[in-house]
Amino acid sequence: MAVEPHKHCPICGTPIPLNELVCSPDCQTVWDARLNQRKRLQIILYIVIAIFLIIWAVMTFMK
Repeated sequence: MAVEPHKHCPICGTPIPLNELVCSPDCQTVWDARLNQRKRLQIILYIVIAIFLIIWAVMTFMK
């Protein structure tokens, strides 16, 4: 007895077809919220790194 090729929903773990991302509109909402949060955190990280580099450059070259 073979199992059909499938993957699992990253939100709830329900088996879904290979061409689907999530299993339901509720899981899609959670997925979108997580994606937006990840993008926001990535932007904040880049800003913090840029601020650090600017402060480092000012401290290094203003001696």
